[in-house]
This record gives sequence, structure tokens and C-alpha cells, in this order.
Amino acid sequence: MMQMSASQSTALVTLRVLIGWHFLNEGLTKIWDPYWSSAGFLNSSEWLLSGFFQWIAATPVLLAAADWLNQWGLLAIGFALIAGLFSRPACYAGFVLLLLYFFAHPPLVGLENPLPVESSYLIVNKNLIEAAALLVLALFPTSQIFGLDRLRIRNKS
Repeated sequence: MMQMSASQSTALVTLRVLIGWHFLNEGLTKIWDPYWSSAGFLNSSEWLLSGFFQWIAATPVLLAAADWLNQWGLLAIGFALIAGLFSRPACYAGFVLLLLYFFAHPPLVGLENPLPVESSYLIVNKNLIEAAALLVLALFPTSQIFGLDRLRIRNKS
């Protein structure tokens, strides 16, 4: 196995913590807003999976589950990434969540997004970039360098 230099490890740990902070903040923002719902995002979906996302929004029990999973999933993934605890599963969970966001509102020419958007770069947007970064982090055990996984794994052996 290739050894990482201290600067490489530091850069990857920093990336993990920053993405964790983004997820944690998004989760807390949604939890603290009593009027937040994923319904608008799901209903305005276009492209391949729009029927699936709109079905979730139209089914109250599924919408409630989607809201809860978004709020608490973002919070849990964020905490796990910051703490470096179960960070590999957190990376994969975040990767899947971001791909769902991406496919709900892909940055493709001809699709109209009624929601405010920061920007898109024709096929690539921040969700896809952050998903790719999480995939990289899942492949490098940064939480075993700096994180609670280091203690957890050491105590297992």
C-alpha cells in the first residue's frame, strides 16, 4: 500500500472535515426550519427520474420519510465526516445522497429549474463535484490517520 505524505494526509483530512461541515450545516438548517420540506425540490425535478421524485412528493408518508432522511441523514453524515467515525460508510452515503440531488436537478441544457441555483457548468455542478470528492475520500482511510475510527479500529485489534 502506498504511504501518503503528511501534506497529502492533511489535505485529505481537511477535505473530509470541510465536506462534513457542509453536510452538518445543511442538516441543521433543515432541522431548525419548521417549514422546510423537500416537496418543492422533488416536485420541480426534471429528466430521467422526475416521475420517481414527484411520486415521493405526492405520497405523504414517503415525503415525510424523505424529509426526515434528508434532515437527519445530512446531520449524521456531517458529524461522521467531521469526527472521522465510520467515515467510509458516511462517504458512500453522502455520495449516494448527492447523486440523488444531481439526478433530481441535473445541470443540462434545456431543463428549467424553478428553484434558485448557484450555477451550473453544463453537466457538472457542485453536487457532482462533492460526490466525486466523497468517492475519493472513501478510497483513502483518512479517519484512520486523524479521526475516531483510528481509536475504534485500534481497540478492535
